[in-house]
Amino acid sequence: MTVALMWEARAAEGRGEELLAWVRGQVLDRPPLRRETFRAPGDRVLVITWWDAPYDASLPELPEPKGELTTRAVHRWRFEPVAES
Repeated sequence: MTVALMWEARAAEGRGEELLAWVRGQVLDRPPLRRETFRAPGDRVLVITWWDAPYDASLPELPEPKGELTTRAVHRWRFEPVAES
């Protein structure tokens, strides 16, 4: 089974590039099948990782950025694929 982990944060005002650089520098304990990083207006950064694992598996996740790099706690969601009809 494949499970996708989503990590999304909003940078403090004017610190979007710094948050993006921080995310790119984060190394997980083991590599996912796939990892993609996105950005959006409002200095938001999104990372999605794909894993070959059960939905409730213990998987490495990106941490919360330290200090005042973000304006709020990181949002995290876990998804499983749905068969196409």
